[in-house]
Amino acid sequence: MAALVVLFNLKDENARDAYEKWAKETDVPTASSMASVDSFKVFKLGNIMGTENNSPYQYCEVLEINDMAKLGEEVGAETMQKVAAQFQSFADNPMFIISEQIA
Repeated sequence: MAALVVLFNLKDENARDAYEKWAKETDVPTASSMASVDSFKVFKLGNIMGTENNSPYQYCEVLEINDMAKLGEEVGAETMQKVAAQFQSFADNPMFIISEQIA
């Protein structure tokens, strides 16, 4: 199984509540409805374990993908393009990392 891991900070720290509301009400339900997505979770990141240091990223999204080619097709749909544009308005230079489960 593949996963898409997205690490990012918000462009505007004051937008935290708006982003989290949007993620719960729009992003997760819309992306989860794609046939290529088995699950989609959003995490607010905290301290680095064993330290008082904050994570270099505020948020992490993890999408479990059952078909990467299908995902490529589905993200091109008008609805997903709209959601992606909304995401980009919140996220400051997000990193999209394709990963593969090994165990």
